[in-house]
Amino acid sequence: MNNVSANGQDLRSVLITGATGGIGAELAKRYARPGRVLILWGRNKERLDDVAKLCCARGAEVSPRQIDLSKGEAALAALREDQARHGLDLLILGAGLSDIKPLDQPTEDPESVLRLALVNYATPATLATAAAQGMMRQGHGKIVLIGSVAGFYELPFAAAYSSSKAGLACFAQAANLAWRPANVQLTLIIPGFVDTPMSQRLEGARPFLVSAESAARQIMKAIRNGQAEYIFPWQFRVLRVVERLLPLFLRKRILMNLGVGQKEHAGG
Repeated sequence: MNNVSANGQDLRSVLITGATGGIGAELAKRYARPGRVLILWGRNKERLDDVAKLCCARGAEVSPRQIDLSKGEAALAALREDQARHGLDLLILGAGLSDIKPLDQPTEDPESVLRLALVNYATPATLATAAAQGMMRQGHGKIVLIGSVAGFYELPFAAAYSSSKAGLACFAQAANLAWRPANVQLTLIIPGFVDTPMSQRLEGARPFLVSAESAARQIMKAIRNGQAEYIFPWQFRVLRVVERLLPLFLRKRILMNLGVGQKEHAGG
């Protein structure tokens, strides 16, 4: 059991899913320090080993785990095992998938829809709930869910992705109301375009693009400040206000006229 206050900065154990992705790897490196246990989850073993070595070089004790979050029951068992072994002060659920309907197809691929629903919503919601139970027993904890500004919009070319992020946002808002009184802080991070391999596959403009380094700094600040929700970059906070003022017919017309493609199947 870790004797760290929920508002303290001395996080002794941090678990990051998606630690091989652009934001996840950057967060892992920034949280690496002597006296801290980093539990790093990722799908790609080679990249996971590379990130683990960098974090070890910065003095952290690293426990890597190669895992596929589309296998929800296995991920839940792994979370409980890691939490029992190391304790858990901070859980960052950063793993995610994205996909876009091919321009010449009327629908998305059903198998991809299922996988996105599992990785982007069902598994992180399950892992957050299990972690919260353990954190409540130890008296404190912090949980971070990585959403997307896509969750604000019903994107016709990415129905599965946008709805999975919308569902995650609703879960975060509801869970936060339930868990904060028990000293478990939940933060929903809502990024726009971040310069990572996932977004680099997109064909078309990526407005207000930020680097993975900048994203990691902003996420860590939001966690330190105990924010329930944090949207970045700031331009998307402004757009959120503006789009709420649009008439419904105009909103639908704008969304229907968006054209976005991708170079290949995207996952992170």
